[in-house]
Parts: sequence; structure tokens; C-alpha cells
Amino acid sequence: MKKKRIVVLTGAGISAESGLQTFRDADGLWEGYSVYDVATPEAWQRDPVMVQEFYNIRRRSVLQAQPNEAHKALVLLEKRYDVHIITQNIDDLHERAGSSQVTHLHGVITKSQSERYPHLTYDIEGGELHMGDLCEKGYQLRPHVVWFGEPVPMIEKAIEICQTASIMMVIGTSLQVYPAAGLVDVVPSDTEIYLVDPKTHMQHSNKVTIIKEKAVLGVPALVKQLVQNE
Repeated sequence: MKKKRIVVLTGAGISAESGLQTFRDADGLWEGYSVYDVATPEAWQRDPVMVQEFYNIRRRSVLQAQPNEAHKALVLLEKRYDVHIITQNIDDLHERAGSSQVTHLHGVITKSQSERYPHLTYDIEGGELHMGDLCEKGYQLRPHVVWFGEPVPMIEKAIEICQTASIMMVIGTSLQVYPAAGLVDVVPSDTEIYLVDPKTHMQHSNKVTIIKEKAVLGVPALVKQLVQNE
């Protein structure tokens, strides 16, 4: 029998509980930096050395972090459901937890890409990316991260996935950053939506169940419920 499809949209809240800073905190800074000084094409053109080092530091934090109970719980869903994770996060914690189908909307910090040819991507060995590291066509490598002002190349794939969802889980995201926030609007009209976040609330035409818990508490409980119901 064909498994029901669960689409999971995750944001910074799930990674924060593994010790990673959220991309936008209340003061608009990311670990002391304005995002516009480290996360735009203009910042890269202005000071690539500083931007490169900033992401090297972030990458070390990601490599030291470990998947938490929310990441691990989502893996258990794959026993009963066809689970597709769409994440706004640039860490690889879903993959390291064991999830097999993960779409990164904003890239992944453990990879690099050519500054001239974004489709040329490479794994970063050792966690450091240096000025002078070049792609196969001879152009500088930069972090494989979608910066403000850049297109989101995986959004079309994400839309296609969401259009086939029987159930949608939204975890640890404010639903403020587009185009990712618009994904909740493309699921079928009969899709059940579960929102796990201690702060966010959502108005939607679909049936929405709000779980006002942090991801490490709310997600395992929800997964247990869904597995029992299937």
C-alpha cells in the first residue's frame, strides 16, 4: 500500500535547540553581524575575505552541533510515511539524524559553490573554505548558501512536493521569510497542518493544529501520535 506523504517545513527553531544561532534574532543581528554585511552578494563583492571567514566560523559550529530529539523523531516517521523535509536551515542536521529526503531551500553550509557558476557545488573537506580555492572553471568558491537578493533555486521542487502532501508539519519557523512561508498555501485543501512552535500562530483555510512547544518536546509527541494513528 502506498504510504501517505508528510511534508515537513523546518526553520531556525529546530536547529536552535542543537545550539545553533537563529538567522534573525530580535535585534536583527546574526551572532553580532548584520545579515546584510555577511549574507548578500554585495557583502561578498565588498569584502569576500570577511564573509568567507564568517561562514568558516559558522560551519565549525554546525559540525560541532548534534541532531536533537526533534530531528531524530522525524526519522522515525519514515517507517510509516513518505516523509519529505523542506528546510530553510543551512545546517545538515536532518541528514545526520538519518532523514533520507531533505530539500534545502537556502543551501547547505557544508558545501561550496562557484561564485560564477552556482550550479557547480562541492563538498568542503575539513570544514574550511579559503580564498584561492577554485571551481573547475577557475573561479573562486564561496559558501553554498542562498543570500538575500538571490533566487531560491529549489523553491519549484518544494512547491511540487507540497502540492502532494496529505499532512504538513511546520516546525520552528516564524513563516515570515518568503518564498518559503508561502509553501503552506500550496498544499491541497484537505491537508492537515500541524504547527509546532512556542510563539507562532497561523491563520489558514486548512485545518491547523497548533502545538505551542519547543521542537524537542512538541515534535516527538506529534510523531508518536501520527505513527499510532497510521
